[in-house]
Amino acid sequence: MNDSTQWPDCRFDYRGARVLVTGGSNGIGAGIAAAYREAGAEVTITGTRPDAGDYEQDFSGYRYLPLQLTDNHSIDALAAALPALDILVNNAGGNFMLEDEYQPEVFEKSIQVNLLSAYRLARACHGKLAASNLPGGGAVIGLASMTSYFGVEVVPGYGAAKAALVQLTKTLSMAWAKDNIRVNAVAAGLIHSNMTAGFLAHEQATAPSLARTPLGRFGQPLDIAGPVLFLSSSAAAYITGQTLPVDGGFSIAG
Repeated sequence: MNDSTQWPDCRFDYRGARVLVTGGSNGIGAGIAAAYREAGAEVTITGTRPDAGDYEQDFSGYRYLPLQLTDNHSIDALAAALPALDILVNNAGGNFMLEDEYQPEVFEKSIQVNLLSAYRLARACHGKLAASNLPGGGAVIGLASMTSYFGVEVVPGYGAAKAALVQLTKTLSMAWAKDNIRVNAVAAGLIHSNMTAGFLAHEQATAPSLARTPLGRFGQPLDIAGPVLFLSSSAAAYITGQTLPVDGGFSIAG
């Protein structure tokens, strides 16, 4: 049983569960991976570098596999390298604002990285997830975004992909329910990570978003990890096809 004090009033027990967190080498993914590991799970994480030793962080508590979301062969190889799987967290992604997502080739790359790769990996892992013996069944958790709901001018490809991920979550949940696989997503608000660090460092730029957030702060990776662990647990066994906004209330403010 997890004896972490991350959530003093809540404990998760994932002993024996096999979990894959893409992009678990940093940011939100690292927070999710750490939470599963502390709950007793066997956690595989991915990163873009060839080997875990290429990072400054200590990944000795994980199995590390490289993944390039722009390379379908890399995605298929990752799925094939997993002997078994109970929970897939499709966390890896990114925007290409600095490359100009209005350029067709950059737009297409953003769709590949944030949507097509998640679908391809989920499909490739379907058989292993269907064989899961977890109390709540096999689980797929996607990482959506506030751009799933709101237009953000500088990231048309990223926004289109994240909006489509919400619909894909609904469709796969219907198709895979018969295989005892639940498919849900978490729509993250502004979370402190390497992807958002540049933006969150500028108080003037972030002031409007902060003013619209009822809880009065931006999130931490742990704020996403908790809902993810809940959605893959037996406590959420009757929840599928849903996208849960985890945004401090940003999306409900007028």
